[in-house]
Amino acid sequence: MIELDSAGALDRARRLGSAGDRIVLGLTGPPGAGKSTLAAQLAAGVPGAVVVGMDGFHLAGSALARLGRTERKGAIDTFDAAGYVALLERLRAGGPDPVWAPEFRREIEEPIGSAVEVAPDCALVITEGNYLLAAEPPWHRVAELCHEIWYLDLAEEVRRDRLTARHRAYGRSADAALRRTLGPDLVNAEVVAATRPRTSVVVRLG
Repeated sequence: MIELDSAGALDRARRLGSAGDRIVLGLTGPPGAGKSTLAAQLAAGVPGAVVVGMDGFHLAGSALARLGRTERKGAIDTFDAAGYVALLERLRAGGPDPVWAPEFRREIEEPIGSAVEVAPDCALVITEGNYLLAAEPPWHRVAELCHEIWYLDLAEEVRRDRLTARHRAYGRSADAALRRTLGPDLVNAEVVAATRPRTSVVVRLG
């Protein structure tokens, strides 16, 4: 098991980004662990790196309502897993043309298609999300398509506080934010935590 802090993570990402061929690096961990923040920091520190989030494959709000899954948004069955795997296949294969990926916009709580360009010469693609180490099909293919997947560790109390603050920042009341953190988000966090043994690299954040 390799353990890294933030500085060590950046050093390792820089080495991966200079390997010559395209590298797909995954970041996973429970909601609020800091995946998006670390991904942005790594992308800023590695020239030409691009972040492609798993959250771009959230099912649209209308689809969740039709399926009766609105209250469980963020659970593993509220994503287009096959679509995400197909994108990773294209990113891993490379080619002469750019690949366009979707992006999740928190301000509207919806995915937006073809929002992120991955140029043919992009050396490091950073993908982040909750379920990168999940074992059930088709999620199991994510680990095959990433060169490395790092699991982010953060003290549980800090993680919950940050997640609750994020919910409030996007318009939920204090009570609603806490209910979300200790309800559906906690269930999802437990699912993600169970995948931790499948990683060989842990990033400890403070």
